[in-house]
Amino acid sequence: MKLHREAGSTAGGPFDVVVTPESAGWVHSGLRVLDLDGTETVRTGDFETLVLPLSGSCTVTVDGEEFALAGRAGVFDSVTDFAYLPRDAEATIAGTGRFALPAAKTGRRLPARYQPASATPVELRGAGNCSRQVNNYCLPHTFDAGRLLVCEVLTPGGNWSSYPPHKHDEARDGESVLEEIYYFEVSGGGMGYQRVYGSSDVLAEVRSGDVVLIPHGWHGPSMAAPGYDLYYLNVMAGPGPDRAWLICDDPAHGWVRQTWESQDTDPRLPFGSTP
Repeated sequence: MKLHREAGSTAGGPFDVVVTPESAGWVHSGLRVLDLDGTETVRTGDFETLVLPLSGSCTVTVDGEEFALAGRAGVFDSVTDFAYLPRDAEATIAGTGRFALPAAKTGRRLPARYQPASATPVELRGAGNCSRQVNNYCLPHTFDAGRLLVCEVLTPGGNWSSYPPHKHDEARDGESVLEEIYYFEVSGGGMGYQRVYGSSDVLAEVRSGDVVLIPHGWHGPSMAAPGYDLYYLNVMAGPGPDRAWLICDDPAHGWVRQTWESQDTDPRLPFGSTP
């Protein structure tokens, strides 16, 4: 199974990226990226789905509701608002821009909803050259959903994120089983690097539009090359009875967290107009 999918390699119809459980070889999580200039109708089937602007703005009509998404100029400019689409729904998206549609299979049908950008908690994680920004859109403590977990991580050029390496592939105390998708964008046409090891093996140069699939194994670091800021959208879902994001550090490298206590957060954070 190829875990690094280069930009354009999964495209289909109006979607630049199409990752389904069938194409990924798993069960629970998926992602589409819609390049839109006009109107598109999407059907969610048995997946709950977000409409999350990467750039541009749109109007989303679903279940008799209409949500106007102000969006953003680009992923490094600000946090965005988003719309939640329930399973078994048909939605019309009208606008111009690029829109991520992260999805998770669920048995619950929750109401369609709008989440303003101001309601998304922003976290500055790590310190020194491990400093990064995490926008926590759809996690258990930030937004109600059936299975879906979504956040995005922004890493200044030269820094490492998704570090120490960690995993979430066993059901046990302190760890949950989650399939994970990384979708990347890189500033200035640059590149970054992604490592996955253990029961999966990836060492990939990643560029805007690339995807890395993580069915299991240790993952990290995500490395931003000097001069090029790195963005990735994380999409996760799993089979556990609880919607939880519980990780286990690689014990060989977990000690790195202790070094952050004596370091400052990178002054380049947060990005753009994020408060």
